Amino acid sequence: MRPRKPVLTLCLPLLLAGCATSAIEMAPERPDRPWTPAVTPGGEIVAGSPSRGSTVGGYVLPANPALGVIAPSPSLDTAKPYSLAELIDIAESTNPKTRIAWDEARRAALAAGIAESTYLPKITVTAVGGYQHSNGATGSESLRGTVAAASLLWLLFDFGERQAVVESARQASVISNIAFTAAHQQLIYDVSVAFYAYAAAQAGIETASASLRNAGAVQVAAEDRYKHGIGTVIEVAQARQAVAQAKLALVQATGGAQDSYLALITAMGISPLTKIKIADVSGRKLSASMVAPVETMISQALARRPDVLSAYAAEKASLANVRAAKAEFMPKVFVSATGSHNSGTLRVTGLPGFGGESPTMNVDSNRTGGIIVAGVTVPLFDGGRRAAQLDQARAAADSAKARLTQAQDDAVRQIAVADNALRTSLESVAAAEALVVAAQTTFDAALGAYRSGVGSSTDMTIAETQLLQAKNAATDAYSTALSSAATLALATGALGSAPDYGL
Repeated sequence: MRPRKPVLTLCLPLLLAGCATSAIEMAPERPDRPWTPAVTPGGEIVAGSPSRGSTVGGYVLPANPALGVIAPSPSLDTAKPYSLAELIDIAESTNPKTRIAWDEARRAALAAGIAESTYLPKITVTAVGGYQHSNGATGSESLRGTVAAASLLWLLFDFGERQAVVESARQASVISNIAFTAAHQQLIYDVSVAFYAYAAAQAGIETASASLRNAGAVQVAAEDRYKHGIGTVIEVAQARQAVAQAKLALVQATGGAQDSYLALITAMGISPLTKIKIADVSGRKLSASMVAPVETMISQALARRPDVLSAYAAEKASLANVRAAKAEFMPKVFVSATGSHNSGTLRVTGLPGFGGESPTMNVDSNRTGGIIVAGVTVPLFDGGRRAAQLDQARAAADSAKARLTQAQDDAVRQIAVADNALRTSLESVAAAEALVVAAQTTFDAALGAYRSGVGSSTDMTIAETQLLQAKNAATDAYSTALSSAATLALATGALGSAPDYGL
């Protein structure tokens, strides 16, 4: 039996190595056959080899009932019309995006704390028990015992490497905090734009309803003219066709409003099944303060836009990384201390480290001992690793500087575009309002003439169509102006709360 031991010793690592390749059984067996995972009685997919059961379901995964539970909606008053500011408050407290950004900011802050902890000494306590057996010329010997040891390692001076690493981590925390603010600004923007789109959709319903009433009035006039022998069957048929088209437009407008409502609820980050009332902002005049000198806006934006501030912090972090890479070439001064007690007969000169810990030295049999040393380590040769890392850090710093310049250029361009869009949309609002007044006058006159028997059905149809188009254009221009103002506020980094444009 003794000759078999070396064979088993050699075969055991091979058998263990085979366990890694056997994990391929967890993957689908063939590229053209469904994967049928094993599941628990509750429906949860189990990691491991797939089930050998039927594949009748094809490429449909098993349902996990635990994941089919819809998150409850926040407690809201279904009878209260919510303003934009109130909707934004709800979104900021319920939308997962703000929670994720907050957690990322906390993670970055803790990373900075971890970097700062390198200034403190590293203390390790180790306790082991062991058995030692040896065969020699004088016979065999068995030793046993326990060893307890405490070690301290403290880096005293490193020519600013830790300081640079801490500075880089702190700037990373600043970047994460800026991203947290940017996430809130983006959320405010998304909810605002969705709110304005919903308001426009509601106004579209009102326009479609008014158009249906106008079409009904034309139909009554056409039927009255036909009864008195003035009109024709074609005019009555055309009037009824217009009514049918107006009904279809109302149905489409109502569906569009429902889609806009879902988009608003989705932007808020709450369940799409939530039913609440939205405050009406139609008919309110826009404030002249929506427009400011573009030069002033650009100057302020470059000083507070999240992407510009983030790029600036990234540049500072990259410069700190360069300093840390340079410090790798310098010596390091440290102090080390160890205290130990061996209560048995074990003969060991050091205890092995675990999990990245350094071994504990100065351990002897059946005695208590301690040592304190101070030293300097000087890196001499590493195959060019430090030089390559320094070049990498310098390249990253150069890229960070270029990204800052690019962020500033992008900010100027975005602000200029948003400012032009806002000014154009405000002019469109004024033009559309004048168009509605003129179209309404034309329609009223055409309807009056038609009822009196002196107007034509063609003029009546044209006037009705133009009035509908004018009202829709006015609604779109009003919504676009509000959205453009929100876009400009976001581009300048000033969208810190619910927009207030004098509504």
